[in-house]
Amino acid sequence: MKIAEVSEKFDVSQDTLRYYERIGLIPRVNRNKSGIRDFTEEACRWVEFIKCMRSAGLPIEVLIEYVTLFQQGDETAEARKELLIEQRKQLMIRMEDMKKTLERLDYKIARYEQAVVGAEKALKRPEE
Repeated sequence: MKIAEVSEKFDVSQDTLRYYERIGLIPRVNRNKSGIRDFTEEACRWVEFIKCMRSAGLPIEVLIEYVTLFQQGDETAEARKELLIEQRKQLMIRMEDMKKTLERLDYKIARYEQAVVGAEKALKRPEE
């Protein structure tokens, strides 16, 4: 699969895909005789995984560490699991913070709505 197709499929810019390859987040992408990248299914699965983890807020450095451990083989399985567990904990904390922020926004919006309704009522009273 060409880089433009991967870019479109995963909604990731071509520059980002090149960057991910350069820093080792996705395996080296094979190139055809013309030097054009040809992504394998495995590379596409890595792109999907990295995109998912980034959208959840995992730092690039953590993902590089994970990929490096993965490339070292099965003996790093426990270390990879621990890394993911720690990132899950961090994500839960961020989600709780986001929940609090959402509740505060809902409160503020409700206050504005109450003010608008009050202002509208005040406008109607003189006409009644």
